[in-house]
Amino acid sequence: MSRAESAAATRRALLDDAAALLDSGGPDAVTLREVGARSGVSRGAPYRHFADKESLLTAVAAESWQRVGDQMHALQTDTRLPPADTLRAALDILITVSREQPYLYQLMFSTPVGDPTAVVRAAQRGCDKFLAIVAAVFGEQNAQRYSAILLTGTHGAAGLESSGLLSTDKWHTTADELIDALVAMVTEADHRD
Repeated sequence: MSRAESAAATRRALLDDAAALLDSGGPDAVTLREVGARSGVSRGAPYRHFADKESLLTAVAAESWQRVGDQMHALQTDTRLPPADTLRAALDILITVSREQPYLYQLMFSTPVGDPTAVVRAAQRGCDKFLAIVAAVFGEQNAQRYSAILLTGTHGAAGLESSGLLSTDKWHTTADELIDALVAMVTEADHRD
């Protein structure tokens, strides 16, 4: 293995182990020392790849947004799904992350402490793919407005669901039901335009 390949493998292991620690205990569970120990590298190795914990978490967030963008792209280019089903599946991507990896979801929607450039670039790519999915359903004219409404509504539903508020006797609903209602409302508004 070349030196560059070894460095790439170490970085990959550090990112994977940081994401696992984040999933298991939130940001407080992630330390460069613990990530390095889990990865089986020397104590100094994590510092050769990341200046501090914040830059490591920023890289985890950027990589997560990259995955979301890849999933959105796969949906956008899948010709087997009708556009409305593609839209619903795109919203499900965010709900799935919020349910399965709540700490990661919170990190993705937090302002990075370090340099946000990579996170912003990756998030923008995912948003651009989502915008194209929405445009395929509603047309270019309303795509930006409807995309913003759908993303903020989905993010709000995810947050309310993760807090437990939706399952109370007062609301007794799910994020999925809210998103279905939101998509129906946007569809109805689009037909009136």
